[in-house]
Amino acid sequence: MPNHWELTGTMPAPLLIVDGEQMNISAEMHISDDTKSRILLAAGPIFADKGFEKATVREICRLADVNVASIKYYFGDKQGLYLQTVLFARQMRADRYPMSVGEKASKPETRLYEFVSTLLRRLMALNSAPWQVQLLVRELMKPTEACRTIVRDYFQPAFNGLLLEVDQLAQRPLADAERLKIGFSIIGQCLHYRFGSEVVSLMVPDAIKHEFTVEQLATHITQFTMAALRNETSALSTT
Repeated sequence: MPNHWELTGTMPAPLLIVDGEQMNISAEMHISDDTKSRILLAAGPIFADKGFEKATVREICRLADVNVASIKYYFGDKQGLYLQTVLFARQMRADRYPMSVGEKASKPETRLYEFVSTLLRRLMALNSAPWQVQLLVRELMKPTEACRTIVRDYFQPAFNGLLLEVDQLAQRPLADAERLKIGFSIIGQCLHYRFGSEVVSLMVPDAIKHEFTVEQLATHITQFTMAALRNETSALSTT
């Protein structure tokens, strides 16, 4: 799989459904073929395709080749299975594209670039595990308790790391609401290239689509953010 994303004539659909993907993922992620793993790998594509309400425990157990009683044993109930499946999907994406904010790089602009590029890779890299992306998008668009858990345990810590970089780049104290808006603006730019991908593809001429790789988009978003923060600081100093 290429390590960058390019705008092509046909953009990936926002939601992808691929039957049997769990078998490919199992091999790729080296997940042991025990009962719990089989259930999670079977539940993922079904929940992603049908949602929590329409998916049935019997269908999942049939695909996983396990007894219905296994759901109660490992997960308690259907809700517990759904929560663990969503967390499992999120972890598989994180393992493939780990966030490195606050590590290694010494300059805040470099750490900001790493954050943005990693987020873009997670959003754009659909070919290896489409059911995971579909399930996570479904959960974020129609949140359940699983969304609250993901935000608390994963999104919030990463976002807090991003805000620390914003504080350093701003070179002045920021009010809580202001720094949150800046952080959300950075995230929003990344989300635009994922959820607006089809429209972006139609608007970008074929001759320059090669200039919209993950690396180039991450550089643009980083430079755009830094320029905005610096210009704001400069404007404040002249008033």
